[in-house]
Amino acid sequence: MSRFFKPDSPSLYLGLALVYFIVGKLGLTLAFLNAGASAVWPCTGIALAALLVLGYRAWPAIFVGAFFVNFTTAGTPLTAVSIATGNTLEAVIGCYLVSRFAAGSNAFQRSQNIFKFVLLAGTVGTAVSASIGSATLVLGHLAEPSHELSIWLTWWLGDGVGALVVTPLLLLWVENPNRNWTHRQIIELAFLFFGLAATTWFVFGYGFHNVVKNYPFEYLCFPFLVWAAFRFGRRKAATAVCVLALVATWGTVHGYGPFVRMSQNASLLLLQSFMAIVAVTTMVLAAETTAHKHAEEHVRQLAESDPLTGLANYRRLVEALDSEVKRYSRSRSPFAIVLLDLDHLKKINDTRGHLVGSRALCRLADILRLHSREIDLAARYGGDEFVLVLPETSTQSALLVAQRISDRLRSESEDPPLSVSTGVAMYPFDGTTLDELLIAADRALYRDKSTAKTKFRVPL
Repeated sequence: MSRFFKPDSPSLYLGLALVYFIVGKLGLTLAFLNAGASAVWPCTGIALAALLVLGYRAWPAIFVGAFFVNFTTAGTPLTAVSIATGNTLEAVIGCYLVSRFAAGSNAFQRSQNIFKFVLLAGTVGTAVSASIGSATLVLGHLAEPSHELSIWLTWWLGDGVGALVVTPLLLLWVENPNRNWTHRQIIELAFLFFGLAATTWFVFGYGFHNVVKNYPFEYLCFPFLVWAAFRFGRRKAATAVCVLALVATWGTVHGYGPFVRMSQNASLLLLQSFMAIVAVTTMVLAAETTAHKHAEEHVRQLAESDPLTGLANYRRLVEALDSEVKRYSRSRSPFAIVLLDLDHLKKINDTRGHLVGSRALCRLADILRLHSREIDLAARYGGDEFVLVLPETSTQSALLVAQRISDRLRSESEDPPLSVSTGVAMYPFDGTTLDELLIAADRALYRDKSTAKTKFRVPL
């Protein structure tokens, strides 16, 4: 949102109030028990997401939107103010509890926080709005006292499911709106959502209503939700839940699907109970899957990276060189390696301490990253030695890269001054195995050391 609006832009809050009003009016078209209480209320999710992203300063926009929704539907200005106050308090209280106990806008990153969100925002916060709203309708003579409990339940369940379905969708898309998808991922996503939409239409559409109405075919949608959670993570899972909710709500309202009863409000309550279970189950599964993937990636990085410099370790270096050798057998494109040795590291450790020596290694590692292309690999070979693998690179180009790295390291103003010796080897001209290449590069490196006219001296 901040990309298009300034954080304190009036147009942002005006837009929020307008969206709340439009979605609220659509929600109240499904208010079958009472004109002011709908079993489908996405506005709760919109308001809660807005406060979690924008902060408490967004509450006036929510209040204005809620006021006009109720004032233009039924009742008086006083009842509209009272209901709007409940709607606003619901979002504020939910935002406070989620921020305090469930990681705020990051609530859907971990399963334990999702359960806390369900309890705090989907249950406690929504009970405030339902209590104020149902009491207002009864006291304002807009509902019979005998209907207050039914109105409260409808209000509470509609708001709760609105929070569980809409809030994660908005938060997860606002979190990182840009995503580069591969062609294969786009095709898989197309199959996923086409299959989900087709299955949902089969269950909740009019074509097969007489077949599915007496059987629990609604659970046919679960494999697609599991697919979204396992393959694409939290954002696509939340989107899949919303697709299911939209199609299922349309079908149930029009009298199709397994939740249809004599009362339209009862039908929607059954559907919302199902959607609450679907939303929580899917988001928890997606969160656990994402956390597991992150843990696997972290373990993989630890297994393939040097803990001090963050560069690739010897294992990853061997894999990269093996891959380049195989690529050469297919394309006949040679590659180069640059062996680098940080001069006088032992003297730095002895005179300045090992922390300064470790910092010197990291300084060289940072320069290697700076001078590496995406296809290159920088690795710590061991101790004070590093290797840079340069695919599709000639000897002359590799020498230029080595010279730029050496010049950049010498030009640094950080103390102590550093220098590096380098050696270049080409595959397959200088060797056809890893050992042969490293031996050739090592010989070139020591020639560089012996022919250098001026070498770094560590100031005492």
